[in-house]
Amino acid sequence: MPFVQIYRGCKIALKSIISQIYCLIMSLIRPVLGRGITRSFKGLTHKRMPVIAGHKLLYRCNLECKMCPFWRREDSDLLSLEDEVRMLESLKKAGVLFMGFEGGEPLLRNDIGQILDESYSRFHTSMVSNGWLLQKKVHEIKDNLDFLFVSLDGIGKVHDRLRGVSGSYDHAVAGIKEASRYLNMAISSTITAENLDQAADLVNLAQKLGIQINFQIAFDYTTAEKESPDSSRLKAVIENLLSMKMNKAPIMNSKEYFESILNSWYHGISWECKPWLTINVDPTGKIVMPCYVLNEYSGSFTVWDTDILKLWDSYPWGEFASCNKCALACYLEPSLFSWTKPSQVKSRIIDNITSFIQRQIA
Repeated sequence: MPFVQIYRGCKIALKSIISQIYCLIMSLIRPVLGRGITRSFKGLTHKRMPVIAGHKLLYRCNLECKMCPFWRREDSDLLSLEDEVRMLESLKKAGVLFMGFEGGEPLLRNDIGQILDESYSRFHTSMVSNGWLLQKKVHEIKDNLDFLFVSLDGIGKVHDRLRGVSGSYDHAVAGIKEASRYLNMAISSTITAENLDQAADLVNLAQKLGIQINFQIAFDYTTAEKESPDSSRLKAVIENLLSMKMNKAPIMNSKEYFESILNSWYHGISWECKPWLTINVDPTGKIVMPCYVLNEYSGSFTVWDTDILKLWDSYPWGEFASCNKCALACYLEPSLFSWTKPSQVKSRIIDNITSFIQRQIA
């Protein structure tokens, strides 16, 4: 092939990568530069405002995870697409910048592509999936997601046992391989009593797949099996993950995440929990307060009939500042985050960009 053709081909490929990197960067800073300005003005009159929203699209799931209470619940009438839009508009009005969808299994919704499209036009949008349907449905979601998490809680049979369905590991890995061609993504892994010894193996799997991994620790809900790990064994695992993080393993959690758990649970130095930074909405459109776990995800106020900022101003959030009962990343990481901490900016923003670039040139 003549040199000129090779040069042109490389130039076109490079332009494509640069364009995609630009889109990724904008997806990360778009909420800050655009809606964040509007949020800043609202912040002049409101002391506390939600930044992140999480919404369970349904409880129904095609897996039966031991540590999860949600698939055991019956779905009542789910929100229509029209009501999903009403919810999104209410969250936007309240100053939310980041929107995350979960379940159950979100891909069981036939209108998932439409819902994500509505969210993507308003927020930085992410989703959590168990990966079983991902190969089949990735093309329905790939153009309307900024970030995708796929749950993996062990290697092979360990994952299948925790997830309650044989073959779930193979489906998840196959889904990751397909989806990572189009999306910036990470493994989401819950550390349990049964998979403690495989945390490092999951990090190595993430590295092999060319993506990141995000950890959280199982919480014992009253309506699920007790899977929270033994405290003494957990300490060694957390210390090892922190060491791997510091040695540039593809771990998405900030180093402060691991340090805070060690400080609080083993040395009595608590972090300040800020549950008001995250608003959760259940499948019927009701706001879950004060957080995901303390009332076991029980909704009360219908989101579009509620003045969220007025509710946030009046709610007794101070009662929960010293609560360190869970280590759910969706609460602990926002509570710790600061633009003045370079390591957190690196973990949450720069590493996402780096991971994307590495995947493109691999």
